[in-house]
Amino acid sequence: MIKTHDVVVGARSQLEVLTGLMADNVSDLSHDEDGWRLVVNMVELKRIPATMDVLAAFEVVLDERGNVMSYHRARRYLRDQITEE
Repeated sequence: MIKTHDVVVGARSQLEVLTGLMADNVSDLSHDEDGWRLVVNMVELKRIPATMDVLAAFEVVLDERGNVMSYHRARRYLRDQITEE
Protein backbone atom coordinates (compact mmCIF):
# COMPACT_ATOMS: atom_id res chain seq x y z
CA MET A 1 0.00 0.00 0.00
CA ILE A 2 1.19 3.49 -0.84
CA LYS A 3 2.24 5.74 2.06
CA THR A 4 0.11 8.78 2.88
CA HIS A 5 3.07 11.12 2.39
CA ASP A 6 3.59 9.74 -1.12
CA VAL A 7 -0.11 10.23 -1.91
CA VAL A 8 0.04 13.89 -0.90
CA VAL A 9 3.30 14.62 -2.74
CA GLY A 10 2.10 12.79 -5.84
CA ALA A 11 -1.31 14.47 -5.87
CA ARG A 12 0.22 17.94 -5.54
CA SER A 13 2.72 17.24 -8.31
CA GLN A 14 0.15 15.74 -10.70
CA LEU A 15 -2.31 18.58 -10.11
CA GLU A 16 0.39 21.19 -10.78
CA VAL A 17 1.07 19.53 -14.14
CA LEU A 18 -2.62 19.18 -15.01
CA THR A 19 -3.64 22.74 -14.05
CA GLY A 20 -0.45 24.74 -14.54
CA LEU A 21 -0.97 26.19 -11.05
CA MET A 22 1.22 25.99 -7.93
CA ALA A 23 -0.01 23.80 -5.06
CA ASP A 24 -0.23 25.64 -1.74
CA ASN A 25 -1.40 22.94 0.69
CA VAL A 26 -3.64 19.92 1.24
CA SER A 27 -6.56 20.72 3.52
CA ASP A 28 -8.40 17.39 3.48
CA LEU A 29 -7.40 13.75 2.98
CA SER A 30 -9.32 10.51 3.25
CA HIS A 31 -9.02 6.92 2.08
CA ASP A 32 -11.73 4.37 1.32
CA GLU A 33 -12.13 1.19 -0.71
CA ASP A 34 -12.18 3.18 -3.97
CA GLY A 35 -8.95 5.09 -3.34
CA TRP A 36 -7.93 8.49 -2.00
CA ARG A 37 -9.81 11.79 -1.83
CA LEU A 38 -8.03 15.07 -1.23
CA VAL A 39 -8.66 18.78 -1.30
CA VAL A 40 -5.61 20.55 -2.70
CA ASN A 41 -5.49 24.34 -2.48
CA MET A 42 -3.82 25.91 -5.50
CA VAL A 43 -2.59 29.47 -6.08
CA GLU A 44 -4.53 30.88 -9.04
CA LEU A 45 -3.25 34.46 -8.79
CA LYS A 46 -0.30 35.80 -6.76
CA ARG A 47 -0.79 39.30 -5.33
CA ILE A 48 1.01 41.69 -3.03
CA PRO A 49 0.45 41.42 -0.16
CA ALA A 50 0.21 37.63 -0.14
CA THR A 51 -2.98 37.78 1.92
CA MET A 52 -4.70 38.91 -1.30
CA ASP A 53 -3.64 35.82 -3.30
CA VAL A 54 -6.52 34.10 -5.09
CA LEU A 55 -6.63 30.40 -4.20
CA ALA A 56 -8.75 27.55 -5.52
CA ALA A 57 -9.73 24.41 -3.65
CA PHE A 58 -9.58 21.38 -5.96
CA GLU A 59 -11.28 18.12 -4.99
CA VAL A 60 -9.11 15.27 -6.26
CA VAL A 61 -9.81 11.53 -6.50
CA LEU A 62 -6.85 9.14 -6.78
CA ASP A 63 -6.74 5.41 -7.30
CA GLU A 64 -5.01 3.02 -4.88
CA ARG A 65 -1.63 3.65 -6.55
CA GLY A 66 -1.94 7.44 -6.22
CA ASN A 67 -2.84 8.26 -9.82
CA VAL A 68 -5.28 11.14 -10.35
CA MET A 69 -8.57 9.75 -11.65
CA SER A 70 -10.55 13.01 -11.51
CA TYR A 71 -10.40 16.54 -10.16
CA HIS A 72 -12.48 19.71 -10.20
CA ARG A 73 -12.30 23.19 -8.75
CA ALA A 74 -14.77 23.30 -5.87
CA ARG A 75 -14.33 26.97 -4.92
CA ARG A 76 -12.20 30.10 -5.24
CA TYR A 77 -11.29 32.41 -2.38
CA LEU A 78 -8.80 34.99 -1.12
CA ARG A 79 -6.03 33.66 1.11
CA ASP A 80 -7.21 35.78 4.06
CA GLN A 81 -10.88 34.81 3.60
CA ILE A 82 -12.36 32.90 6.52
CA THR A 83 -15.32 30.64 5.76
CA GLU A 84 -17.63 28.54 7.88
CA GLU A 85 -18.15 25.01 6.57
